[in-house]
Amino acid sequence: VVKEKNRMGECPVWEERENALVYVDINSQKVCRWSPVTNEVQSVSVDARVGSVALRQCGGYVIALGTRFAFLDWDTQEVTTILELEQDKPNNRFNDGKVDPKGRFFAGTMAEETAPGVRARRQGALYTLFPDHSVIKQLDQLDISNGLDWSLDHRTFFHIDSLSYAVHAFSYDVHTGKIACPKLLYHLEKEEQMPDGMCIDAEGKLWVACIDGGRVIRIDPETGKRLQTVKLPTPRITSCCFGGKDYSEMYVTSAYDGLDEATLAKEPHAGEIFKITGLGVKGIPQNFYAA
Repeated sequence: VVKEKNRMGECPVWEERENALVYVDINSQKVCRWSPVTNEVQSVSVDARVGSVALRQCGGYVIALGTRFAFLDWDTQEVTTILELEQDKPNNRFNDGKVDPKGRFFAGTMAEETAPGVRARRQGALYTLFPDHSVIKQLDQLDISNGLDWSLDHRTFFHIDSLSYAVHAFSYDVHTGKIACPKLLYHLEKEEQMPDGMCIDAEGKLWVACIDGGRVIRIDPETGKRLQTVKLPTPRITSCCFGGKDYSEMYVTSAYDGLDEATLAKEPHAGEIFKITGLGVKGIPQNFYAA
């Protein structure tokens, strides 16, 4: 549905109030918004790689870029820093993020590659930004903090550290926002490659984007079993969310960075955004950052 190619399209969020899909292109340092009505993509350039975007209750967005949390005013294109983190790790940047059921923004960090396939290990962490702008560190020594979501009963937090090739479940206290007691939920099969972004559907099942696996998979968190695989027409599938007027459509982002020229020539859809219909299941609306 979006032909405008992204170097590293990520973190799709359906914004009901704008009837639009909001997402980031991490490596192009842009926050983007696509209207299915006009088919137009608008974007705001920022001064660092932007790992995630989420909706704000009072309008505009909260973003995680470089190693800082910030607000983005879409109309003025103004970025206001809330907090800087990890200033002792100049090679780190924020990656995926999402707002919890109580309006707190969870986002994690990762080390950038210093050469193709080379990165410092266990440099990432997962943080929670509270509505009062205070921050706590939830997890440490992560490789690539990635996809995240919460169970429908708000008792479980799901998280992906990509280089573990797995989805983990944590107990989650909705009152404090704290997570604890990790357990392995699903380990990806060889052909599924590496897990990236993730979302939950209205039946409480998880959808995981498989980067370099060219697919999204549906997992039952109760049994830890894969229920469904949807293959997409390009390998570097990065994230997914439900949207559309009744949340019955799935939007899937992809990337072309990381593909060599020979592969790119064979992958005309790399970096585009796709819509999957007919899944027979709906998603749930996104939470708003409560400040």
